[in-house]
Amino acid sequence: MHVRRVAVVITLMLLLFGVPWWTLVVAGSAWPPAVLVTGTLVFAVAAAALPLLMVLGHGRRHVDWAAVAGDALLGGVWVLFAWSVLGQVLGLLLFVAGVEDPVRSRLVAAVVLTVAVALLAWGFFEAMRVPRVRTVDVEMPRLGAGLDGLRVAIITDTHYGPIDRARWSAAVVKRVNQLDADVVCHVGDLADGTVDMRERQVSPLASVRAAEARVYVTGNHEYFTEAQAWLDYMESMGWSALHNRHVVVERGGDRLIVAGVDDATAEASRQGHKADVEAALAGADRTLPVLLLAHQPKQVPEAVRAGVDLQISGHTHGGQIWPFNFLVRLDQPVVAGLSRHGETTQLYTSRGTGFWGPPFRVFAPSEITLMTLRRP
Repeated sequence: MHVRRVAVVITLMLLLFGVPWWTLVVAGSAWPPAVLVTGTLVFAVAAAALPLLMVLGHGRRHVDWAAVAGDALLGGVWVLFAWSVLGQVLGLLLFVAGVEDPVRSRLVAAVVLTVAVALLAWGFFEAMRVPRVRTVDVEMPRLGAGLDGLRVAIITDTHYGPIDRARWSAAVVKRVNQLDADVVCHVGDLADGTVDMRERQVSPLASVRAAEARVYVTGNHEYFTEAQAWLDYMESMGWSALHNRHVVVERGGDRLIVAGVDDATAEASRQGHKADVEAALAGADRTLPVLLLAHQPKQVPEAVRAGVDLQISGHTHGGQIWPFNFLVRLDQPVVAGLSRHGETTQLYTSRGTGFWGPPFRVFAPSEITLMTLRRP
């Protein structure tokens, strides 16, 4: 099993670096020997450095500079790989048009490199900016008249990590507070690292304002370190940590159950947690409408079985860097947006407020969601 896993990793690395190397350096470009040797060395060093940086940065040591360098390198080579593949299509079209090598291969290399650099620059800006507010109305047939128009602000996947984004965090809080939401949700993947490591970035969330409730559930990344410590920390800041439990929001004489479950990976983490919808709804009046927070969209089958009206999830980042969204779709039922599951359950999947790993967002913009609940 270990040998097979190593073989898969080596194969992926060869493809990830080999395709851009062939497209930019070799192919039929007939570059001068100095360009060929230099380009080959750059790709070889990068390929050797990536796994070392990722282990050093995201392993037990959590060396932040290594994580930043490794993540940026991963994002850069992914964009180069994707557009190098598309570059082969351009090369075929030029061949059909009668353009000969080395002009054809040099044109392909120039276009691929130009597009990749432009997308990485734009993607970095998109990842680092404060997200725009995305508004969505969701009809809930069981919603009482007193709750019609309830405003739910959603942030998720902030991934406070090796890049210090304390100022960004404060700016996100300011934007959320401008929404005058009744309920504010953080749907997991709060931070990468321990509370001691990331408290400075997370602490602005203490200033989030909500008329009725501030609620939080764990994502899969909390289980890489200390999920219970993050639950306790959010509680200490006045948030309701929905660790397989619920709160009730009441307005105008009508009530809404706001429940939350642990992430789907919780049980495998051996931290004593697991996702349990029935426990989250224990003691609740099941005739009331239910809003469920569950980090991963693929947790929706349990929500359907429990008769949940609306599940809110994150996790996917909308793919974060195109065309990774197609790979995300292999693991999750939805990548982004509002969808229906079963007869009565709806699912809203946020593209996420921050980013994980590579500090780029390409064709997958981040979001702060303002959801308004409506009676039909």
